[in-house]
Amino acid sequence: MIDKNVVTRIVEEWLEGKDYFLVDVTVTPDDKIVVEIDHAEGVWIDDCVDLSRYIESKLNREEEDYELEVGSAGIGQPFKVLQQYIIHIGKEVEVLGKDGKKRTGVLTDANEENFTITVQVKVKPEGAKRPKLVEQNVTFVYDEIKYTKYLISFK
Repeated sequence: MIDKNVVTRIVEEWLEGKDYFLVDVTVTPDDKIVVEIDHAEGVWIDDCVDLSRYIESKLNREEEDYELEVGSAGIGQPFKVLQQYIIHIGKEVEVLGKDGKKRTGVLTDANEENFTITVQVKVKPEGAKRPKLVEQNVTFVYDEIKYTKYLISFK
């Protein structure tokens, strides 16, 4: 079986000096290699082809045959690395907590420990007849959530 660490090292060599970042590398027992990369402005197919050729130039099919797939992190897929949170700051995201609560809001901050979204909450001021929408920051520790993903909106 092809070593995931070897593939990761090869990908990181190619990424050096580029604005792309590695999202994930998986290697199945039957040697199917899947590499996911991302970029703040999207991933170009030409760059996926270049990376694929680079990986192929470093691995020997004579020693071990493999299937290789290089692509971008899916737009509706959950975030896997901190850099995905960072490039989506200012955008609307959906967060599913381990408590089963789903929240949508604008991602306002992300760091190694946690991330914050701004959500709209209905609050009824004292003496008012109707509740009004108020913005509220909610901070999550990564262990408290099942996923966070970019919310695709067609508004």
